[in-house]
Amino acid sequence: MTERFDIAYRPRGHVSNGSVGAHSGVDVGGIGVFRDHARFIQFPDARRIDIRATMRDPTGETHVRRFEQRNSIDVYALVDLSASMGFQGAARRLDLVADLCAALAFSSTRIGDRFGLAACDATLRNDLLLPATRARGAAVAAAERLRDAKPRGASAQGLLEAAGLIAGRRKLVLLISDFRWPPDFARRLFGRLAQHDLAPILLADSAEERDLPRFGLVELDDLESGARRLVLMRPSLRRRWRAREAERRDALRRLALEHGRPPFVVDDTFDADALSRHLLGL
Repeated sequence: MTERFDIAYRPRGHVSNGSVGAHSGVDVGGIGVFRDHARFIQFPDARRIDIRATMRDPTGETHVRRFEQRNSIDVYALVDLSASMGFQGAARRLDLVADLCAALAFSSTRIGDRFGLAACDATLRNDLLLPATRARGAAVAAAERLRDAKPRGASAQGLLEAAGLIAGRRKLVLLISDFRWPPDFARRLFGRLAQHDLAPILLADSAEERDLPRFGLVELDDLESGARRLVLMRPSLRRRWRAREAERRDALRRLALEHGRPPFVVDDTFDADALSRHLLGL
């Protein structure tokens, strides 16, 4: 990706990690963004006495100003690299993943957050693992390596290992996949990531439905098993195919909403502005 897109985001709730940054924190103190007033007896800091608020209090109570501390947050991209992620239709799926992760790496490190990356098929891909870092060059380079990664295998079980790897302080986690998973696995993984601010990113492609004829022979490739099937497509089967896809997306949306954020769909092209609006809750 030659152009660096900027992604804006806002973690849900307040951040608490003891490191100064750009996001609303849970702690209050003497510096930062004004939050509220408190009684001097609760926060005895004479430097923060607010004369006007004190004079307005009919009981004569002394008031001090409290300020919201700003904290940083770790931003992680968890990437599914099972074989179905090798699909290429209107767009090459891994190019979209690399563009998105490189933009996220650039944007997060620019404002003082740390960026980390874990890509997984049946196991955690150590060759693509990046622990959270503020080093922008290393973060962007790790994201760009995804462009040449080789999706493989019939599962993304390694994401469960990645979830354990990033356990601890609350993080903003972008879970990037086509989400063609068994429902039990999806629910188990979302449960493992429940402590974090989880943002599912669904990769879709218009060619998956556009290339289905109303009637005719269709050769289907199963990327995960390597098998090929010749199917006689007909209107009734086409309708069932589309209905099943709609049900799959609806199930993902319900599961995601149970954990906070609805999924964001990347369909053919990566739109940094649309993703920003989504992550800002607009």
